[in-house]
Amino acid sequence: MSTDHVEEAESPAAKPVGIGETTAPVERKDGLRPLHPDYAKVLRIWTLVIALPVLIAALIVESAQAIYPGVVLLPVLILLGLFVLRLPMRRYHARGYAVNDERLRVVRGLLFRSDTVVPFGRVQHIDVNRDLVERYYGLSTLTVHTAGSHNASVRLPGLLDEEARAMREAIRAQIGRETL
Repeated sequence: MSTDHVEEAESPAAKPVGIGETTAPVERKDGLRPLHPDYAKVLRIWTLVIALPVLIAALIVESAQAIYPGVVLLPVLILLGLFVLRLPMRRYHARGYAVNDERLRVVRGLLFRSDTVVPFGRVQHIDVNRDLVERYYGLSTLTVHTAGSHNASVRLPGLLDEEARAMREAIRAQIGRETL
């Protein structure tokens, strides 16, 4: 006799996100949580926007016909192709974060690696920002402003909007408990 009853598991998105919880799975070996996969697309779009003026300049030089055809445009196209396709993915994989009840840790950087730890006791205020491309993909950037002057703001881009807002509220609640 078989049972056709299948229990539905509670999805991670159905639960409210607390300080140490997130909807993103922990997949990295270093214990950091990856950013949302759509953040790689956001990085690629902004890299393309930066690369467009270089491509336009190469097209202008090519159209002047002062040199052989393709001498400028072909190398520029190859370099920009690598720049737009590879660099955003490397930047995406170089970022990660970890949150617990006491602190936020943000790791970033390719050439210059930055590992920033923000104890919640030093947090002054928290912002959730969204640019045009992030809004299209439903992502946000969590900015934590701390006391002090060196590295007084820590940005964590590539979070789902709901997750960023839930993290902001959870950190606010933690700060409220510490001040009592």
